[in-house]
Amino acid sequence: MAELVHPARALWWLFEPVHALTYFSPEGRAAYEAAGLRGSWRGYFAGRSAPLGAVDATPVVAAFFNFAPGMVERALPDIWSRATPEAALAARVSGAEAALRRVLETVKPHLIERSVELLERAIDGLDCCGRVLAAANAALPRPDGQLARLWHATTVLREHRGDGHVAALVAEGLDGCEALVVRCALDIRREVMQPYRGWTDEEWDEATGRLIERGWLGADGSLSAEGRARHQALEAATDLAASRVWAGFRRSELDELATALRPIATACRPELPQLNPIGLPVSS
Repeated sequence: MAELVHPARALWWLFEPVHALTYFSPEGRAAYEAAGLRGSWRGYFAGRSAPLGAVDATPVVAAFFNFAPGMVERALPDIWSRATPEAALAARVSGAEAALRRVLETVKPHLIERSVELLERAIDGLDCCGRVLAAANAALPRPDGQLARLWHATTVLREHRGDGHVAALVAEGLDGCEALVVRCALDIRREVMQPYRGWTDEEWDEATGRLIERGWLGADGSLSAEGRARHQALEAATDLAASRVWAGFRRSELDELATALRPIATACRPELPQLNPIGLPVSS
């Protein structure tokens, strides 16, 4: 495991591609469409919010954080007239399992088995207080089959880290659009990110103005020294909040997990956009 990166972040880089497969792979899209959820965003919002039940837009706006409320409201509650939460849950697992069966065909089975064993050990003792999406996913029955269990475990852990990241963003005084503007000042073009999250040009420009006023950005919209320091602080807070997951593991076990996950992540990454909206580095 990389010594210059917090272990919790290094492991996230490796398990996030497994979870995200369900949103980007053809098998994932096909499973959602078969359940009545045509269009990638219907599948996304249904699959990710289904553990909460047939909720309307309000709690999903809060939980997903950096999606524009209007984008969420276009999907919810309409998606529940097309598929039940139970159907969406079944679709996301079946789609992910089918995708993993294809992309992990050449990965040695013992690496998958060991990854599942260690990841499930992590979620068995997970503290989900204050982490709504993690808690909802952790409460679901554990699916059958190694690949489905691998996907479920990575999903619980990525939502756990994501909930902690949202808390860190809120503590830094950022709203959802502002968080994206900061991200774009770091490593991704606005033209790529903005359509993925649904904010209007006016909302984006207003968020940029607020960040300039508060010193996060320079007048040209680039990240200031203060903004870079505060961003590093919130990333450190995210890592700290995620670190308790691994507190009961020896360093040798974390290294073993990273070794087992690396070929799995490598096989999954080509299914994801190179410049992705989920925060993964271009290469890891």
